[in-house]
Amino acid sequence: MTQKELISKIRELRQIKPREDWVSLTKKQILGEESRNQSVASIFQLFFRLKPSYVGLAIVFVLFGAFGFTESSLPGDLLYPVKKIVERSQAVFVSEKGKPQASIELANKRLEELTKIAETNQVKKIAPALEEYQASVAEVTKKLAKVTATTSDPVVIRELAEKTQELEKNKEKLEQTYGIAGLEIKEGSNPMKVLVEWLINDLEKRTLTEEQSLLFETAKKNYEAGEFNESLEKLLFLSSPQE
Repeated sequence: MTQKELISKIRELRQIKPREDWVSLTKKQILGEESRNQSVASIFQLFFRLKPSYVGLAIVFVLFGAFGFTESSLPGDLLYPVKKIVERSQAVFVSEKGKPQASIELANKRLEELTKIAETNQVKKIAPALEEYQASVAEVTKKLAKVTATTSDPVVIRELAEKTQELEKNKEKLEQTYGIAGLEIKEGSNPMKVLVEWLINDLEKRTLTEEQSLLFETAKKNYEAGEFNESLEKLLFLSSPQE
């Protein structure tokens, strides 16, 4: 389908008004007056009744229109997979430059989900929520590795490092407040490690004062000991414009 044809189809759909009884029934289902399973089944039945030429457009509208409805769903909920599909659909429209930051924001969303689960004591959902968080951190690391391999701009790295530090602080807050175990970042999926390595390589090319060199050596020792957060703080200080 060409872009012109797609626009024409969308305009046609705007003219379609659903029957009042259908609107009433759908509203009741969405608000939970009937089970979620029945709601999902009704949506699929609607798809089958549509003409083939409209099915693709209908799916797009449902996915983006359902975002507000599924936004509050948590790992383990029936509609959570729909929420993930919508997130992936939205990611398509993010520029390559903005993808690392977008991935960090998604990781923060996974922490927010864990917080809601802990607040409401939904124990059965903790394990799937932890899996989602770990997967999101791995994706952050992947995106940062791609950036650090292609950029030479320290400003870009500093901005991403600050966002990554916020993610780490949110994780620590969740651990301390609710005592959730399993938030430790898996080996090979530590976004801070990627950023620290880039900053170390960058600073090794610069001329440092004696005081800066001492701090730099301490930062490298932190890195070697696996203390990436401590190392990152020192390296960010050294890489920032000095007055």
